Amino acid sequence: MASMNWTEDQIIIVLYEYCRRPFGQFSATKPFVKDLGKLIGRSPAAIVRKIGNLASFDPQMKVRGVSGLAHTGKLDEIVWNHYYGHWDQLAYDAEVLLAKYKNKEFEDSISIDVSDLPKGYERTQEIKRRINQVFFRDTVLASYDNRCCITGLNNTKLIHACHIVGWADDETNRTNPHNGLCLNVLFHKAYDENLIGISPDYEIYVSEEIFGAKLDYVDNLTKECMCSFNKKRIIMPKRFMPDRDLLAIHFDKFKKLFAVTV
Repeated sequence: MASMNWTEDQIIIVLYEYCRRPFGQFSATKPFVKDLGKLIGRSPAAIVRKIGNLASFDPQMKVRGVSGLAHTGKLDEIVWNHYYGHWDQLAYDAEVLLAKYKNKEFEDSISIDVSDLPKGYERTQEIKRRINQVFFRDTVLASYDNRCCITGLNNTKLIHACHIVGWADDETNRTNPHNGLCLNVLFHKAYDENLIGISPDYEIYVSEEIFGAKLDYVDNLTKECMCSFNKKRIIMPKRFMPDRDLLAIHFDKFKKLFAVTV
């Protein structure tokens, strides 16, 4: 295996995985941990310990009372501080490093289809955008343990990583997992269309407009189910809490449209 000292490149890759997977999934017996350790020259147990080291810097983990592991290295802190809040840079840099460890060309290493892209600068920017989209989705879903934050539905075929403030509306927060909610496909669309709102206090508001123009067409069971979520709090993520200021921006639009009084 590798030398005792971790390299910056190795820590960056582990931080990338830390963000993209549910925290409770990191175990030395997991195949993905074994594969990662083999790739970067670290034992599975060392990978798990490094995850614990990085968790000690995570403010949301501290709120939850998860202290992480002690005896972190100075390089751990440097890497954390460099990338925390700069998620697009983390995603791209980590993918470049993974390609290096795999001894592959960058475009052959990444798990996204780039065959349709033009050459040159536009190609590079589009690749970065797609990497960021995948990172955002993986990180948001991992933060919520792959559960819709309204219903608890955990079928990964039916849940999305939803932007609080839309991709087109805020370039700086496109990749920011604090700008994300895990929602099932119905509530994702309803949230984007301002048919439901989530307040900065994490309360759910369901507008009657969600039922459409003819309320009498909707059966009572559907009405009761949908309305049962009104004024309840969302299921909170274990990491990357939704940003209250970003929630407020979206919620203000919802309130104006439906004259909601909070």
